[in-house]
Amino acid sequence: MRFARYVQAGKTRDALVVGEPGEERLHDLRPGTTVLDLAAAGLPAAAEAAAWARRSSPLVPVADVRLLPPVQPTAVRDFVAFEEHVEGVVRSVSGGGSVPDAWYDAPTFYFTNPYSMTGAHDDVPVPPGCRVLDFELEVAVVVAGTGTNLSPTDARDHVFGYTVFNDWSARDLQGREMQVNLGPAKGKDSATTLGPWIVTPDELEEYRDDDGFLALGLDAAINGRTVGRDLLSNAAWTFEEMIAYASRGTWVRPGDVLASGTCGNGGCLGERWGRSGVQDPPPLVPGDVVRLEVEGIGAVENRVVPGLDLAELPVVPRARHRDRRRDRVPAAPPSVTQEVR
Repeated sequence: MRFARYVQAGKTRDALVVGEPGEERLHDLRPGTTVLDLAAAGLPAAAEAAAWARRSSPLVPVADVRLLPPVQPTAVRDFVAFEEHVEGVVRSVSGGGSVPDAWYDAPTFYFTNPYSMTGAHDDVPVPPGCRVLDFELEVAVVVAGTGTNLSPTDARDHVFGYTVFNDWSARDLQGREMQVNLGPAKGKDSATTLGPWIVTPDELEEYRDDDGFLALGLDAAINGRTVGRDLLSNAAWTFEEMIAYASRGTWVRPGDVLASGTCGNGGCLGERWGRSGVQDPPPLVPGDVVRLEVEGIGAVENRVVPGLDLAELPVVPRARHRDRRRDRVPAAPPSVTQEVR
């Protein structure tokens, strides 16, 4: 099954996707039912909803609508599961070095902005102040049901489906803020493409290898030129292992999105720059079209457009240096302006 959200004639709808690649069409779900509802209810309920949609709602060509992110995430965790990507980015940032030993211990992630989700074919503005814009080719899993302290085996029951994920990266903003030794924030805050739809795990089982990884082909192109190609099975952890780690000591909930992190072999420009020592291909600029395709899932394609200039925005000042006084300045006594008689 494949599920999507879309806008047509100003109305937002949730739908089942049918048809072959390039000829996809949409059956609306039962009124009042959302993709997030199906993630909460689980795959058996999703199958019933899909059957109702096939029987009861007319077909709408995907070409006639604007696709939205297929789910509005409740939370977004972005992992860094590809060793080759980490190696290249370390070189890009520091000019040398190797993958940190701590990376091998557990699947590291950071929380990113659930409100920056962008549709599969929407324009993407350059973030304010950014001069070095990059893409990142990733796959994300959408969580079904609620769980805590899950094992990887248990986590398989919490996979609702998979979708393409691109966290657009302002590398210059990211490089500055990460000098404070925290994860990326404004460098990853402006847009994340999610789409074109969610594909349930039964449709991808044929790609699963003997180690439990999905051997899906990943391809990235800028303006029609291929710049990256990898397999999802080159990740160091399965999605079930990532869900289990994310649930440790806390909860994963329906609609949570967990992304794989950027694939290797050109899954982003930053990795290529780290390996070659030059910015070739150059950073993205308005007019560039980025197409990311994942075998068995689909493709997203976004055009970069101009964004707001910093001069158009309110000024946020630099830090004010303080003298670290540990007590309050006492209030001055009232002045005596009249002689007491």
